[in-house]
Amino acid sequence: MKKNFLSENIKNILISAIGAFTCMLLIAYFNSIDKTNLWLIPPFGASLVLVMAVHDSPLASARNVFFGHILSAFSGVLVFYFIGESPVAIASGLALAIILMMITKTVHPPAGANPIIAILGAKTFEFIIMPVAIGASFIVIFAWMYNKIWKR
Repeated sequence: MKKNFLSENIKNILISAIGAFTCMLLIAYFNSIDKTNLWLIPPFGASLVLVMAVHDSPLASARNVFFGHILSAFSGVLVFYFIGESPVAIASGLALAIILMMITKTVHPPAGANPIIAILGAKTFEFIIMPVAIGASFIVIFAWMYNKIWKR
């Protein structure tokens, strides 16, 4: 019985790791060839851990991944627009992101980094579309297809 459990566990570990590797490789590749747009932001790595390793978690749902990232990026851009860059702005951006994600029931912990990136990087509203919305959409679609293929 242990052998069966172990072999199933190893299979899931490999499926999760290969899926995350493949999706991140594609995003990093797009980032390396498209010099006019940023494709890769660190929170996407954490999102891939959720959608590949614990894909049944509510925090890994497509709705949470997509809207969590968008609302958090929006929070950071909005706070930067009105306050600029400061410790208070960074903390306010994160707090606003948490409020919006909780109100909309779209909590996605990796997205909590988006306000920090937006504020420290002096990002404009375009940041919400590219890389955030497009990247989050790519992750959601990739994870959905990948997990369907492996019937997980």
